[in-house]
Amino acid sequence: MPQPTPVAFVTGASRGIGKASALALAGAGFDVVIAARTVREGDGRDDSDTGGGRPVPGSLEETAAGIVALGRRALPVALDLTKRASLAAAVEAVTERWGAVDVLVNNAVHTGPGSMTPILELDVTTVETKLDANVVAQLLLCQLVLPPMLERGNGTIINMSSAVALSDPPAPAGQGGWGFAYAMTKGAFHRMAGILAVELGPQGIFAFNVEPGYVVTERMAVNQEALGYQGRYRGAPPSVPGAVVAWLAAQGADASAEAVQHNGGTIAAQPFALERGLHADWRQAG
Repeated sequence: MPQPTPVAFVTGASRGIGKASALALAGAGFDVVIAARTVREGDGRDDSDTGGGRPVPGSLEETAAGIVALGRRALPVALDLTKRASLAAAVEAVTERWGAVDVLVNNAVHTGPGSMTPILELDVTTVETKLDANVVAQLLLCQLVLPPMLERGNGTIINMSSAVALSDPPAPAGQGGWGFAYAMTKGAFHRMAGILAVELGPQGIFAFNVEPGYVVTERMAVNQEALGYQGRYRGAPPSVPGAVVAWLAAQGADASAEAVQHNGGTIAAQPFALERGLHADWRQAG
């Protein structure tokens, strides 16, 4: 009897690293649930501190088309990290249509105001919103998808971490650095993978942090052009961390020695992709 196609669930999949991860997972043989706020092309707006509401490309529609073109199924579901009901509704929709999730990629992050706000200007409501969206929402998604994983004795959770969780800013927020609210939440989120591995690794659960490095997403490219910084700051394409996500998902599905070795750990996506030959060298391109 043929084995069912494994299912990956990627949040923040309308653009950027989430979209790239979804496409890489499809290329690796996964059917992919894609979740985000922007369902239709043309609806995306940059709501960050410096975004000014500028239109940004990308949508679940576009990502789904790319997945289908790779020969895999796509299931778009609307999801907003600030609305807990949408988290449960998204997982319920997946369960009804496709059954249990094999791989959860916690990629989405709160993009609204507050990430670049200095400490003395922060209000408690902003901090609570960031914490709820960047830590509590991911915890709830894990709690929703883990029970079926534990029942079958295998499952993988991949958390998109950040350098801000691991280091201090080189300058104040808005001057080359980042704000406390964002760094605090990413730091808390970063602790999840290791604890999952310790608590649930013996029952077949794999959990990894992926630190993407400096990646130029569609939103960042739009902002660079609008602010006159186009071409000044070069980084990796989103497909680099995407390739690492797909590799980790495959290792977890096979419960490989590599998965065991890295369980609970943090993968620096850019050097890892080059060392393992997971992506063509982008550093001298263009």
